[in-house]
Amino acid sequence: MKRIVVLVIVSLMIFSCSTVPITGRKRINIVSDAEILPSSFAQYEGFLKENKISTNAKSSAQIKNVGLRISKAVDRFMRANKMVKEADAYRWEFNLIDDATVNAWCLPGGKVVFYTGILPICANEDGVAAVMGHEVAHAFAKHGQERMTSSYGQQLGGVAVAIGTSGQTQESQMLWNTIYGVGSQVGMLAYSRTHETEADKLGMVFMIMAGYNPEEAIQVWVRMSQKAGGNAPPEFLSTHPSNETRISTLKAYLPTAMAMAKKYNVDVK
Repeated sequence: MKRIVVLVIVSLMIFSCSTVPITGRKRINIVSDAEILPSSFAQYEGFLKENKISTNAKSSAQIKNVGLRISKAVDRFMRANKMVKEADAYRWEFNLIDDATVNAWCLPGGKVVFYTGILPICANEDGVAAVMGHEVAHAFAKHGQERMTSSYGQQLGGVAVAIGTSGQTQESQMLWNTIYGVGSQVGMLAYSRTHETEADKLGMVFMIMAGYNPEEAIQVWVRMSQKAGGNAPPEFLSTHPSNETRISTLKAYLPTAMAMAKKYNVDVK
């Protein structure tokens, strides 16, 4: 039985490995668009029914216009790089929700929400583009699907631990299960930080491709840091990199992002 579990895990790793375009990061994903997108679209529709869409015409129009420009840049990239089937699967939608929460998110398949609370952090259209690029990048890189795959892996890992320790004392089994539980929890946090950093980088590339100023992506996190005032958990126990880490990462990545945009035949100012 233990051998079967190990073979299943190894097989999934071998046959479900792919590469994130642009960043080149290797990922494992066993969740198809056909599995996740219908649920994603239904959840988004349900969310809009249960939450107040902003009546601020100017701000709402800005969110939709910026989202349209960035999604067109992403669509252009996908079609130019033989990702036509993936491009066709997206159902881009951008809505501003009247809520003071400082947040924005994107579900698999291109369903984006901005909260009015994040607009002061965005400060201007380029800032909106920085946040939009980041959120769209999560969908582009299939982070949602990858996290679901990781969740399946955790379940299989738990089974493997149970089988591997089945001949040991109860105290030993409890110890290994505790180690696995803590390790997997912190590991998942680090995994989320990997996604956040990747979305920061991809988002910067996409906003350049859409004609926005990438310097503003850095300034968004400067403003976020000022608002937070240092009230954040230790980075190794957080699902997100610290604001300071994001600022330094984006500063270092800016020349690469500019080069990537030029590589994909985009007119970079």
